[in-house]
Amino acid sequence: MKLPHASATAIALTVLAATIAPPSSARAQTYDPSYPVCLQVYQGFVDYYFECHYRTMAQCQASASGRSAQCVVNPYYGGPNAGRGKRQRRYQPY
Repeated sequence: MKLPHASATAIALTVLAATIAPPSSARAQTYDPSYPVCLQVYQGFVDYYFECHYRTMAQCQASASGRSAQCVVNPYYGGPNAGRGKRQRRYQPY
């Protein structure tokens, strides 16, 4: 014999588990190390996001014109070979 409240209890526990579970992050990395300039776009007082795909400050400023945004230097820029999978070999004396 099936208990009358068993299915309602199962549904309630499922909803509770989904509510308590921590949300997954949208993006793992905010800054793209392949580009030296990022556009910081504001969506509210404390809500903003970055678009890091600009090679020059002038290119970024053209995109920021007329928007609630500003251009910033990418603090994680890795240089001209960033993101290309090339590693420079360091000299290690023995």
